[in-house]
Amino acid sequence: MSTYKKFVTVPLGLLACGAFGFFLRDVEGGKAPSLEAVGRLVGVKSTPLTISAGAVFRQNYNRIVADYEMPVKETELRYAGIGGMLASLGDPHTIFLPPRAAQAFSDETSAKFFGVGARLGSDALGAKASDVFEDGPAYKAGLRKNAVISTVDGKSVVGLDIDSIVRKIKGPEGTSVRLGVIQVGATKPVTIVIRRARITTPTVSGDVISGTRFGYLMITQFSEPTALQFDREVGKLERQGIKGLVIDVRGNPGGLLTTADEMVGRFVDDKPVARLKFRSGSEQVERSASGKVHDFNYPVVILLDEDSASAAEIFSGCLKDYGKATLIGTRSYGKASVQNVFPLIDNSSAKVTIAKYYLPSSGYIGRKVDEDGVMISGGLEPDVKVQLTTDVLVNIGDPKTDNQLAKAIEVLKSRGLP
Repeated sequence: MSTYKKFVTVPLGLLACGAFGFFLRDVEGGKAPSLEAVGRLVGVKSTPLTISAGAVFRQNYNRIVADYEMPVKETELRYAGIGGMLASLGDPHTIFLPPRAAQAFSDETSAKFFGVGARLGSDALGAKASDVFEDGPAYKAGLRKNAVISTVDGKSVVGLDIDSIVRKIKGPEGTSVRLGVIQVGATKPVTIVIRRARITTPTVSGDVISGTRFGYLMITQFSEPTALQFDREVGKLERQGIKGLVIDVRGNPGGLLTTADEMVGRFVDDKPVARLKFRSGSEQVERSASGKVHDFNYPVVILLDEDSASAAEIFSGCLKDYGKATLIGTRSYGKASVQNVFPLIDNSSAKVTIAKYYLPSSGYIGRKVDEDGVMISGGLEPDVKVQLTTDVLVNIGDPKTDNQLAKAIEVLKSRGLP
């Protein structure tokens, strides 16, 4: 984990589902596969007596349901069986997603959901609004960053976990929710009524670094709208006359491979992005978007760390390989695999690794760890190595305490820039 301070936040209308990674398509179309199909997908073989894995599973499942000393919840038992089957592969990126987690994962990759337009973090008095989207209904209703939500529809949420509070606030489009809110600097709560709407989560935010003519963009994940949000934020910065750009993907867990293709296409036209190698030995080359190249007539640096993974590594690695950016920070995570999500019949899903990927010049960057779990190879090596300081409380994005960002500014200035 990175040593800079992180705030645990959950977008309203989403639940954390972990191990985000990226996959080739967010949903594989067609009929949902059976348990036997999932068994074939992950390599479960029939027994020597030609009894299928599915038949063995059903036999043992039925025996437990019928004969266990206490009643069992059949759905939980079935989910545990599927989850155990996928977990037996020893791949942390191949996982089973129950319906609620599957829906949250879909929402996260699309960056669209129904809610009020804010991210929440834990607080002793309920939940703190760590971010409020300026074009969302919560902002329009008066909710501001760092305000504390203490009640939802008149009921206290003090002491509840953050996911429970999110579930209470989310709801169908067009309905309303009443929040008891303690604004920054106030001592008593006020009531804010917010009409829920369809929200697109911001994944790119930008600003001009104070005291410089350099732009700063943070990309938090690679979801469906990320490329267009990137275009918009770059345009805002260029209208302010920036002479250099820092792109921050520290802590970025990745996202969609197709979005990585789009993002690399802002720098190089129709070039190889990643070579996918499948179990069969067949290969597929992903290419950058065509006709989308932007004229970056100034130098670009990328900040990355050990939590920069998958699509964030594809993007960063390609820009390094094509000579479009300088990488600064620490070695990235080293997730060099591709996942696909296969929907099951009850709205659950299986997220399964289907291929390894290789970068244009950097090649395979998959992580290797020793017996203690310490990383010994893999990931992207930065051009300029800088460990985030632990001597002060780091405010990410502020070069006064964020020494990695300060080094990025130094690198840009070394090129004769103001």
